[in-house]
Amino acid sequence: MLRRFRPLLLGAALAVFAVFLTGCAGDEAATAVGPGTVVLDVRTPGEYADGHLEGARNIDLQSATFDSEIAALDPDAEYVVYCRSGSRSALAAARMADAGVVNVTDAGGIDRAATETGLPIVVG
Repeated sequence: MLRRFRPLLLGAALAVFAVFLTGCAGDEAATAVGPGTVVLDVRTPGEYADGHLEGARNIDLQSATFDSEIAALDPDAEYVVYCRSGSRSALAAARMADAGVVNVTDAGGIDRAATETGLPIVVG
């Protein structure tokens, strides 16, 4: 009886694996940075000075003014958020959504964000 279900089980396992791979590919997809897109670096000012995506605005997630700076953003604009490794950008995107800023793409860490957006990393 098990032999009869073996092809079915193998097919189901392959389907689950394919869905997993599709999900991974979706996370790596390019992030469109149009002319109205605002790129936000949520690292510290020191990290920003050491290298950031060209044109990015620095709003430090760890600063006491983060929430007020987010509240001043245009809630209808498109945003791409990144940090060093992806942890702070995920938290920033969630806090932005809580503040009513919903068109936010979390690009993760700076290297991944540079690859996805096509923006160069600049110093200064």
